[in-house]
Amino acid sequence: MDFDLSEELTAVRDLAHGFAEKEIAPTAAKDDGEHTFRRDLVLKMGELGFHGCVIPEEYGGTNLGFFALALISEEIARVHSAIRVYINMQVGPALTLLDFGTEEQKRRWIPPLIRGEALGCFAITEPNAGSDVASMATTATKSDRGYILNGTKTWISNAPVADTAIVFAYTDKSKRHHGISAFYLDLNRSGVSRRTLGKLGTHASPTGELIFENFHIPEASRIGQEGEGFKICMRHLNHTRLGCAAGAVGLARAAREAAVSYANQREQFGQKIGQFQMNQDLIAQMVVHEEAARLLVYRAACLADRKQPNNLEVSIAKYAAAEAAAFAADVALRILGAYGYSTEFPVERYLRDAKSYQIVEGSSNIQKLIIAQDALGYRKANRQ
Repeated sequence: MDFDLSEELTAVRDLAHGFAEKEIAPTAAKDDGEHTFRRDLVLKMGELGFHGCVIPEEYGGTNLGFFALALISEEIARVHSAIRVYINMQVGPALTLLDFGTEEQKRRWIPPLIRGEALGCFAITEPNAGSDVASMATTATKSDRGYILNGTKTWISNAPVADTAIVFAYTDKSKRHHGISAFYLDLNRSGVSRRTLGKLGTHASPTGELIFENFHIPEASRIGQEGEGFKICMRHLNHTRLGCAAGAVGLARAAREAAVSYANQREQFGQKIGQFQMNQDLIAQMVVHEEAARLLVYRAACLADRKQPNNLEVSIAKYAAAEAAAFAADVALRILGAYGYSTEFPVERYLRDAKSYQIVEGSSNIQKLIIAQDALGYRKANRQ
């Protein structure tokens, strides 16, 4: 694979870098401290085409591809990881509609998502259903006018602010994962309530619960056929994991840059602390983990652009990048010492935000399970 960036991809990366530095960096600390959701940034990124880079032009996208999405996600997360989540919340639902929606659904629902006009989210996790998707309890019962949705979805990014959601629910519980269906919902209607959840990091990206009580779903809002929800969910997660992995690389990069900068400035015992071998050892490990994760993300993105199976490669990239981010953030805090622990510097935010990458879009343990089962031949990740 050739990872040299074309002029077009270089321009996309530079555009994202400049946007992050100009529009996000100046208020990153304030937005995090005040838990501010920046809807204006969702719209601005939509105007620049960030949400539509993997969507064909006929639906309002730019069709630049997954490699472009990875570059954008890294640059945004390097400045403020929470803002990177905004992209996944628009791109994920749009891609699911592109893959499984009818022509009418695509033309109606994709353009507002990629323009940033309709805030999206996707609701899989429940109080008693996380990694085990098939253990969900939410049901969509058939009615004369469509379906009646009942259940609670939790730890949903954008839940407190979203206009729309892709929701997964059982239409036939007797069939286990073959009885799950997917729906695209307008959340600005009666029958749904929301609750914001507090969390350790990613404070500028709101997370919460969606509680559905006799929520009416029109027949036309179902995506795909009844019982295809599990398949749709797995495809959806494969897409969003890639953006998530690229974001983790961006955060690892930010932590490494902070550690290197400080090590070249701070002096102790008559020399810069970067001259101590102990710190050199830590920085070398940060560089290697970051570079390895980036190349794994690029490989997964290239396979996606070629429309080749990449479930295994995405899981490898997601696991490596999440661990690289967590390691780099921890090391940066240790190198900066009290300044790393201080809320006056961004390193403590890096540490808090990094932990989310080991949990969201499939935890690190789930990625290891996928990787190991493929290696052992128990369950091939890239089966057609």
